Amino acid sequence: DGVVSFRREKFVPFGGPDGGDGGDGGDVVIRADSGVTSLRIFRQKRFYKAVDGKNGGGKKKHGKKGEDLVLTVPVGTVVSHKTQIGGDALIADLEQLGQQVVIARGGKGGLGNIHFTSSTNQAPRIAQKGEAGEENTLILELRLIADVGIIGYPNVGKSTLLAAASAAKPKIASSPGLRTKHLLRNPRTNLGLNLSQHLHSFSHK
Repeated sequence: DGVVSFRREKFVPFGGPDGGDGGDGGDVVIRADSGVTSLRIFRQKRFYKAVDGKNGGGKKKHGKKGEDLVLTVPVGTVVSHKTQIGGDALIADLEQLGQQVVIARGGKGGLGNIHFTSSTNQAPRIAQKGEAGEENTLILELRLIADVGIIGYPNVGKSTLLAAASAAKPKIASSPGLRTKHLLRNPRTNLGLNLSQHLHSFSHK
């Protein structure tokens, strides 16, 4: 918020206004980080708020801007929000390491009383409150991209290999056709595996 303040000096008993402006609020930012492998944390906590800007001060001191809040997500996260007609509107596709997007901007800081002097009011005792920041409800989706594709006919050991190379626990038996498709990313190795027996779905030359 802006502040109401007046000059107070030894030889200036009736100084003019010197109230400074308040600082802007911090932004909420989403950034793609290779060290993050899931969106699980956003199930546990659903509301996030950046730091408010500091109030202005006397002697025309401007309040400090609020610190931004940076939320880290896996590379491949799609950020969207619900529209008024019920559909999803894309905000950003964070497919590159370090890519980021501002999802809620902080409010503008209020003006101090130095801005409200006029020919009829040389000592204004009013200041402006800061504006509220943006508030958004978002949808986060993680698009997994496989690093390795395991392709083979039924009952040739794809599920056995998948179980040995990852934390997945597919059913393993002698009968064919138990596993048709499996996409997994191992958080320990960050290795994506795609398992399929549909050979005809892959083009070749």
